[in-house]
Amino acid sequence: MNSGELSDYLARIGVGAAPVAGLDGLRLLQRAHRLAIPFENLDIPLGRGIDISPAAVRAKLVRARRGGYCFEQNGLFVQALTALGFTARPLLARVWLGAPDEVPPRTHMLVLVTLDGRHWVADTGFGGSFTPPMPLEDGAEAETPDGARHRLRRCAVPGDPDGEWLLERDGVSAATDGRSAGSGWQPQYGFSLREVAPVDIEQCNHWTATRPGTRFTSLCIVSRVLPDGFAALTDARLSLYRGGQTEGRQLDGPEEYRDILADLFGIGLPLAEVRALPMFASDPV
Repeated sequence: MNSGELSDYLARIGVGAAPVAGLDGLRLLQRAHRLAIPFENLDIPLGRGIDISPAAVRAKLVRARRGGYCFEQNGLFVQALTALGFTARPLLARVWLGAPDEVPPRTHMLVLVTLDGRHWVADTGFGGSFTPPMPLEDGAEAETPDGARHRLRRCAVPGDPDGEWLLERDGVSAATDGRSAGSGWQPQYGFSLREVAPVDIEQCNHWTATRPGTRFTSLCIVSRVLPDGFAALTDARLSLYRGGQTEGRQLDGPEEYRDILADLFGIGLPLAEVRALPMFASDPV
């Protein structure tokens, strides 16, 4: 990411001046990114697939003002952090939120940031709700404006002296596809600090974008962080969590979906493309 591309990114997330590469700057960037750039998978049901090359991600999320899912969001975030002088690299995670009994694949990407010799985990691409940058320390906790608490735990793994880390959340579920997290501490995702090569990310992105029957290939998912909560679209179902209150309703057809997509999520999708989404494709024109 060159200086012009960095300026475009900062303008996209509403940050006027490049922050110093420190903890305050990391917190500012992650919060601004989550408030500005929605999470969405709409290119998958539209048959376009997901291109995670740096140039394609910038073109889509910055210039076209679209959203994306974790491989796009955190790929862009790593580009920006590196351009600003941060030491940052990607990590891969298994999503345990709503997972069945078997071990889930690594379908999530987050970011490890090193500041003055101390590791922090940052994430601009996990569903609807907000998780702040957190120090990589066993038992570290943080609270967010929506009233949720977040916790990191180090977990033993047989045969692995380094173990793995688990992110937990106590609050309204971050899921954007109707899964309920319940109350109390609930697992979100688990990860290790192993080095991740670009080909690893490409492989995980391909699986996530093409595997039949997964939530990203069977549902249309859009979400966005709000100052005091989050908004989510799962197919034509709209859910809002704000100020401790949850509400939801079914949208009435492609025209209302297009308007909500633009007004609430900041995504300008032509009506013809909205009508091509699976939940509307059989509707009369």
